Amino acid sequence: MQVTPLNDQQLITNYLSGDDRAFEELLSRHKQRIYTSIYLFVKDQSLAEDIFQEVFIKIIDTLRKGKYNHEGKFLQWALRISYNMCVDYFRRNKRRPKVSPTETFDIFDVLQSSERNAEQGIIRSQTHDKVRALVDMLPPEQREVVILRHYADMSFKEIAKLTRVSINTALGRMRYALINIRKLVEEREIVLQ
Repeated sequence: MQVTPLNDQQLITNYLSGDDRAFEELLSRHKQRIYTSIYLFVKDQSLAEDIFQEVFIKIIDTLRKGKYNHEGKFLQWALRISYNMCVDYFRRNKRRPKVSPTETFDIFDVLQSSERNAEQGIIRSQTHDKVRALVDMLPPEQREVVILRHYADMSFKEIAKLTRVSINTALGRMRYALINIRKLVEEREIVLQ
């Protein structure tokens, strides 16, 4: 007999009833996506880990105080908290996020890919570096939508809700981001393979 896994709401209910393993399950279910979204904004592994911990402290605190709204999905709610904490960090430090890899973490290592030979791997790596550099050149609002859509794999509806803009605004920002990337590719004669 196959056991159906509990949904997020059931895990939250069990956690609030004293089952700490339920929260561990909730954390393990969503930690990669939440951590990745934080990392893509801050571009620093230790800072991303610190913010990630702050996010889960806030989540636990909110759950224990009974302030969690059951209408929304847990992951969207957690991503909003992480997004807001990243924005707060940049406001406090007057910094803007950059999309660039570090020696220890690269989002493309997390994304699944089929086996490639060495030459294809080098070409792919060079192409990703070029794309990252192009994304870095975008205005902040456009860069944000590209990161959330393509790197954090969020829908435009989720992006709109998270960034507190309409879906049309999120779509427009993506459209302009793509137009700007095309212009940059043409102006700089960049070859993307």
